[in-house]
Amino acid sequence: MYGCQTWSLALREERRLRLYENRVLRRIFEPKRDEVTGERRKLHNEELNDLYPSPSIFRVIKSKIIRWAGRIAGIGESRDVYKVYFGQPEGKRPLRRPRRRWKDNIKMDLQEVGCGSRNCIDLAQDGDKRRDFVTAVMKLTVP
Repeated sequence: MYGCQTWSLALREERRLRLYENRVLRRIFEPKRDEVTGERRKLHNEELNDLYPSPSIFRVIKSKIIRWAGRIAGIGESRDVYKVYFGQPEGKRPLRRPRRRWKDNIKMDLQEVGCGSRNCIDLAQDGDKRRDFVTAVMKLTVP
């Protein structure tokens, strides 16, 4: 997860992370014996979530991304890091559908928390509100 705050996850990568995490948790907690039939069976995702109370890897990554976006937005427009993350490239775009950018992922994460109308730059100015949103992202339910 080193540097995960700069990742721009597509839906495919999100799904693969969830699958990997569930596979590791199933190995840790081992199959359970069914009371009715007596056969060993794999744990369902809900059972894994009940057994492992820590936040999922996906929620940790989202919270780190929002925390990093708040820090970048708070440093100001004159810094190069700000220009790289929030700047607009010059020139024409290709004809196909544009890829999801890091900035687009931040907007989607803020909408999930219920802050879709606010700009992440406004959030960066108030550290207490930014911390509240990071904790709200950690409590999101992941489908």
